Amino acid sequence: MKIIKNKLAKLVTSQSNVLNNIPMSALSLGIAGLIPFWGLAVLTIILDAPFKNFAVQAEITYGAVILSFLGGMHWGFAAMNSRHVSWLSLGWGVTPSLIAWGALFLSPSLGLILLIIGFSAAGIIDFRVFATNRDNTWFGKLRTILSIGTITALVLALSFGNFF
Repeated sequence: MKIIKNKLAKLVTSQSNVLNNIPMSALSLGIAGLIPFWGLAVLTIILDAPFKNFAVQAEITYGAVILSFLGGMHWGFAAMNSRHVSWLSLGWGVTPSLIAWGALFLSPSLGLILLIIGFSAAGIIDFRVFATNRDNTWFGKLRTILSIGTITALVLALSFGNFF
């Protein structure tokens, strides 16, 4: 146990420049939000039908909920700061929900692809929006970390889930 603790401490220390200034509560909850993505991705790889079908549908549904949440954040920012009230910002705020909704109606492979595109776009846009915000630069870092984790899990499910 002590060896694991030391290795974990070393890993966190070596990555501290990336994780610097991200509040522990936000980092912990964000990482916890990756657990369903990774758990369901693994299940889509190791299970056989009909359980595989349930796991991939659960993955797509969870992804749709989270992607919708990411769009809704932009409406919340607009409500808190008039600088974010624009057609572009609010328009983007509804776009992830529409992408996510569409993913629910597609075949598993196409649904996963659409979610990968949606999370990629959300990650890029959020990084650009929040990297320039001096008060909350940590949020852009966190969104990048979580986007990479999410997209990787979706790509694994798509690549090894044999849905084609």
